[in-house]
Amino acid sequence: MKKLCKSYQDNGFVVIPNLFNESKINELLAETLRLCREEGSKLPKTHLLTNKSHPPSNIDEMSDDELLSHFLALHFPHKMSPSFRSMLDAPELVPYLAMLIGPNVKCMQSMLFVKKSGKPGQAWHQDEHFIPTRDRSLTGVWIALDDATIENGCLWIIPGSHKAGVLYPVRSPVSKEYDGAPEAFNYPYSPDEALPVEVSKGSVVFFHGYLLHSSLKNRSKEQYRRALVHHYMSAESLLPWDCGGQIPTTRDNRDIVMVCGRDPYNWKGIEDVLKPYIRGEREPTQIIENLG
Repeated sequence: MKKLCKSYQDNGFVVIPNLFNESKINELLAETLRLCREEGSKLPKTHLLTNKSHPPSNIDEMSDDELLSHFLALHFPHKMSPSFRSMLDAPELVPYLAMLIGPNVKCMQSMLFVKKSGKPGQAWHQDEHFIPTRDRSLTGVWIALDDATIENGCLWIIPGSHKAGVLYPVRSPVSKEYDGAPEAFNYPYSPDEALPVEVSKGSVVFFHGYLLHSSLKNRSKEQYRRALVHHYMSAESLLPWDCGGQIPTTRDNRDIVMVCGRDPYNWKGIEDVLKPYIRGEREPTQIIENLG
């Protein structure tokens, strides 16, 4: 564990191979299909969705493969599914979270990426830009539901890019390789410093909230690159995250799940404010309105 912690501090990420067994991954894949088929047409869509990304009205008539082609990501699947809720504090994850973050850990977000062949990647970014913490404890957990390769759009990272503790400016992405999520720029790193993180399904990548990371388009002919992503932080810090203006930034976001340890702010109670929604492909010329 000490070596892993040192590697995380030095590089900003660690990979734990095959942390989840095939049975658990198959359960999550089946639940992914169920959510898309049964809940997909009911969920609100972000205002950046293109027409082709809207879930169709004739879901019942579609094959599984055709259905999944209409989804890029579902946000907050843990609020729709006990299977995904149980993953937030899965016993396989907790020891690593406690080691990297501390004894008291809370989770504020889950995202389920359904990245079919041909789907875009996401431009270079830092998660802390979107989910600001006061103590820089934000930690991403990326759980591979398929083998992730360069061909099908695995993660890419810039080792050590978290160390400066700087959040770089963002803009609308230039390349059509990416969806419309904001792209970091003016950072002091070259493309040669980027490394692909190819992992087998069931493996988990833990990474720092300030680490620059991205993914490329799924260029495989038939493969999916599905992944479940969680975000965690120290429960000892407040969370001034507005989640797209849904919560005032002056408040402490209490729409959380305690994962381990104690909650120093439990007197505030827990809220259920943020609702699941669909994230589709977004045009490169479009940009989130409230970047500040």
